[in-house]
Amino acid sequence: MRRSMTTGLSARLRRRVRDNLLAYAFLSAGLVCFALFSWYPLVRGVLLSFQQVNFVSDPYWVGLDNFRALFDDPLFWTAWRNTLLFTGLALVFGYVVPLGLAILLNELRHFAGFFRVAVYLPVMLPPIVVVLLWKYFYDPGNGLFNTLLRGAHLPESQWTQSSSTAMISLVLVSTWANLGGATLMYLAALQGIPGELYEAAELDGASVWQRLRHVTLPQLRFIMLVLLLLQIISTMQVFIEPYQLTGTTNPDTVTVMVLIYRYAFTVNYDFGLAAAMSVLLFVVLGAFSALYLRLTRSAT
Repeated sequence: MRRSMTTGLSARLRRRVRDNLLAYAFLSAGLVCFALFSWYPLVRGVLLSFQQVNFVSDPYWVGLDNFRALFDDPLFWTAWRNTLLFTGLALVFGYVVPLGLAILLNELRHFAGFFRVAVYLPVMLPPIVVVLLWKYFYDPGNGLFNTLLRGAHLPESQWTQSSSTAMISLVLVSTWANLGGATLMYLAALQGIPGELYEAAELDGASVWQRLRHVTLPQLRFIMLVLLLLQIISTMQVFIEPYQLTGTTNPDTVTVMVLIYRYAFTVNYDFGLAAAMSVLLFVVLGAFSALYLRLTRSAT
């Protein structure tokens, strides 16, 4: 009896595997791609962070020496401070402005499609093209912004060359480049809000600001929490803007990702040190994401 039951289970299992063989084949292709291009680099990066790796000698194990060297480097703390400053400023513009812009676009009745395309257009441009375009705008000689200031008889600015304006200049570039994606996400969420809620609020005599506070924002709470997390993770990894606009040696704008590049490709070609910095960034962002999701679980 047991033997017949075991034989029957084995036959059903073989038949199920055979019937889903094609699905397993497609799944294996995806797993191989993830293993080669995502999981293996991740594991390899963690291993490199505990090794001395450069062009001079063969790799060898150094334990926690790379992390100790990071904490002893004054530029390490400068990079984290600049990264946090960039993230904070980017959230002020890149989190609030798209929401307001989405609400405005949602109320438009004429040329709505044109303005939506115009807002999303920068997202379709390659990031390097966006940065080079703004590099021309910021040019201290014949750049667009200084030309406009001269035309208005106002004092010119050094923009990315000045320590007082360099960081905010980078934030403006990043905000303009990524504004469209967040705006369209908010706009899609706004169009999903039932109109009956606004009609009920109007019947109760709610003003525009009251409808915004008690209807619109509560209905957007989930997407706002998700976008906040995604934007923090994205801005903490800023690289192209400071790399192209201010270089890798400017202490006012060097970020964590720029410092990783410096360690690996410009200063001492120390890939172990760069990997250690990458692991620290991964741990910080992972811990922040876990804490954020735990604290906002009830809100979502």
